[in-house]
Parts: sequence; C-alpha cells; structure tokens
Amino acid sequence: MEQLVHSPKSLASAITRQRKAKKLSQTEAGSIFNIEQSTFSSIENGAPGTRLETLFRILAALDLEMVIRPKTVSTHKTEESW
Repeated sequence: MEQLVHSPKSLASAITRQRKAKKLSQTEAGSIFNIEQSTFSSIENGAPGTRLETLFRILAALDLEMVIRPKTVSTHKTEESW
C-alpha cells in the first residue's frame, strides 16, 4: 500500500487502512508498542497534535515507514493540502 499524505485526515486514512489490512483492532495494534486504544482512535479520526514519537511508534507497529521527498508541482490545491 502506498498513499500520499497531505493532512492529518489522509494520514489517519493510511494508518486505518494498514491496521485493517493486518486484521488488527486498535487495541491489538496499540499493544505492540504500548499505545492506548484511545490514542489510536484519536489519530485514526484525524486529530492534529499527535506527538512525533507516538506517530513513529504507530508506524513501526503497522510496518509502515515515512518517506520525505520534494513535492511535485501541482496547478491546483485540495482542501486537505497544507
């Protein structure tokens, strides 16, 4: 699965999709790296303000990685873009 992330909402979607693909509940995924179910729920609902440490723990728990690259030039902006 590869997904372009532009906002907390699109990040939440990517995390949720991967968790469900692995057939894990929020509680099960959180227990891998000691993350509360309520924290998982908050992130999957697109809540801003997640600590980077928590985000990286969630990515690790779901076997995901973050790649930073220059943005491609676009002539339009979406509401989700920052």
